Amino acid sequence: MRVFDYSFLEHGMLPAGLVNIVSAICELRERDNKRKNSFGGVYVRLESIAKVQSVKGSNEIEGIVTSEQRIHEIVNQNSAPLNHNEAEIAGYRDALSIIHENSAALDIRERDILRFHEIMLSYSPVNGGMYKENDNVIMETVGGARRVRFETTPASETAEAVEQLILAYMDARSNYNINQLLLIPCFVLDFLCIHPFADGNGRMSRLLSLLMLYKNDFDAGRYISFEEQINREKAAYYKAIYDSSAGWHEGRNSYFPFIENFVTTLLLCYKELDKRFAVVSSKKVTKRGRIEATVLNSLLPIPKQEICYILPDVSPTTVEAALAAMLKDGLIEKVGAARNTKYRGVKK
Repeated sequence: MRVFDYSFLEHGMLPAGLVNIVSAICELRERDNKRKNSFGGVYVRLESIAKVQSVKGSNEIEGIVTSEQRIHEIVNQNSAPLNHNEAEIAGYRDALSIIHENSAALDIRERDILRFHEIMLSYSPVNGGMYKENDNVIMETVGGARRVRFETTPASETAEAVEQLILAYMDARSNYNINQLLLIPCFVLDFLCIHPFADGNGRMSRLLSLLMLYKNDFDAGRYISFEEQINREKAAYYKAIYDSSAGWHEGRNSYFPFIENFVTTLLLCYKELDKRFAVVSSKKVTKRGRIEATVLNSLLPIPKQEICYILPDVSPTTVEAALAAMLKDGLIEKVGAARNTKYRGVKK
């Protein structure tokens, strides 16, 4: 059975680029923590926006989709799920809400992991909260033909493998010489390679990522969707998993490709939060300038309603006028129509 050993993280042999990314994250985190007491209302609004994007992004990575309108209705619990995809979306919503609301009381332990999985699949006909009963593999399609990309841990060894993974993580997180931020993606990569469930392993890995980040005071993903960042760069995410899982069964794999992808994704969240919050808190620029910056700095096309959430002191009428002027000036373009209309910057 695979032996989990994270002692390599305390040897100081880290790539310089990785050290720089972690330093940048810590600097932005410190800046962000100083703002929270003064602008709590803004963070509440950003969290509500990010939650929708997280539910949408994490499911979309797995090909689970519905319309923008239905995503909002389901996440805001204004409607029950109408089909299988929406049932999966509703389950992720509930599991994510528990992590957002109770992260301090939760931990990386078997009962919590199984409970998250049970909640995530609670609207699905698949039984959640139990390990796989049959061996599974990770497939890929090349030129229309399916092939096995990775053979996961056998079902007969899964419970023990998860137990050993959790114990290794607990041991490593008690070691003050190990950077906790770098430890998190190591756990996530090993969890994905074990693939302990018949369904939902990818989504579970992202829920556990958020929990571990929150418990280590890296909470940018609460306000800027970590899952949506992954979704936007899905090819790089899967390549990092592929590169870091090579030789995994023999203990010869390198965690660094996935670690770098993970912390880079987190850095993008902090940068986006910093940009967006700089716009929110700025008193030196005009309202039109703040609206422009909000749209142009957004990683995703943004609807008028979200602009109003982000800029609570700017009236909807002013937002509409500014958007009309920006469209006329060719700074932005519309995406969608009617209630689904969003705006994004025009690439020069």
